[in-house]
Amino acid sequence: MHTAGQGRTRTGAGSGGAGDLLHLVRSGRATTRGALQQVTGLSRGTVGQRLDRLFRAGWLREGGGGPVDSPLGGRPAIRLEFDDTHAVVLAAGLETRHARTALLTLGGEILAERAAPLAVEDGPDAVLGELGVRFGELLRETGRPAGSVCGVGLAVPGPVDSGTGRVVQPPIMPGWDGYDIRGRLRRALTGRPDGVPADVPVLVDNDANLMAYGEQCAHYPDCSAFALVKVSTGIGCGVVVGGDVYRGVDGGAGDIGHVRVPEGADALCRCGSYGCLAAVASGRAVAGRLAEAGVPAASGSDVRALLEAGHPAAVGFAREAGRHVGEVLATVVTLLNPGVLVIAGDLAGTPFLTGVRELLYQRALPRSTAHLKVVTSRLGEHAALIGAGKLVVEHLYAPERVEERLVALGV
Repeated sequence: MHTAGQGRTRTGAGSGGAGDLLHLVRSGRATTRGALQQVTGLSRGTVGQRLDRLFRAGWLREGGGGPVDSPLGGRPAIRLEFDDTHAVVLAAGLETRHARTALLTLGGEILAERAAPLAVEDGPDAVLGELGVRFGELLRETGRPAGSVCGVGLAVPGPVDSGTGRVVQPPIMPGWDGYDIRGRLRRALTGRPDGVPADVPVLVDNDANLMAYGEQCAHYPDCSAFALVKVSTGIGCGVVVGGDVYRGVDGGAGDIGHVRVPEGADALCRCGSYGCLAAVASGRAVAGRLAEAGVPAASGSDVRALLEAGHPAAVGFAREAGRHVGEVLATVVTLLNPGVLVIAGDLAGTPFLTGVRELLYQRALPRSTAHLKVVTSRLGEHAALIGAGKLVVEHLYAPERVEERLVALGV
């Protein structure tokens, strides 16, 4: 499931290089020198030398929990920990009409964040330039030097080719198809005297993918097959299998908003086709139905506000939209057999969730749903930010990348 340049890397003892030792410590599989010797089969001296490089890089520290029993016997051993304070990550989540930016520790703690209007239809040059400005403001607000930024993660509402970081034929991102997002955002961040390091990696992924990654890592780490459905302006699904985001061959996996449904035969979707699920069940579609009924609504966020206020028409339309989505999810659940299905986005709430459950459990085989939890998001609006931060960290500290970074640091 691992895609070049992004996602988590699973290794065993590997070669026992510094990257493998760091991975063992970060994963909690071996957190003392003795345990590292046992798992890797390396000598005490070799383990010590490789750990010393990680200490000098500032990536490891001795834990604050005190000594632990040594697996090799003798006096208690000192616990080793990944030092998640030695650098920070910038993350942003783009929606159709606003953006959320944040500064995070390597452990996923949000140090500062900002949400403000930003229209994706203004085009990539303007939007990415503005994100660079907002990132700079966050750094100044927290007093963090730009040089402490080790990476940038960006969630966008469209399919992304993770190999290039470019969106591919996005239905709701006019002007973004094939655009060099990484290059433009890097220029926005590095093109000033106080800019971030020029070689900082910029990783881009679909918002539903990163929301799924964030939720799974934070709250369901033991779930080996996990899915999240985001229902806002559009509808998308993120899938995490074996701890890695599943993207398909070119980033198109999970694009369930463009599955054709009988109820939408006459509904024109923003992709240009008729009959898509998004044309009848997205936040934009529900807003359209409300507007036709005389209720002012133009977007998923408007629907969300009406649902929070308990507006009866919004509640009814949201439940109906949930049933449409639940019918499609019956196929998704049958195919993937996930342990957890999270409903997120503007419509995520009791009416929509009730509709999903009604059709999902009615249409899917009992075998497919026997061990399935259908829940709403626990991270809420932070899910994509935390997923983007996690993506950057796993990219930078993957075992195969650690050695080259240590060499570049001169340790």
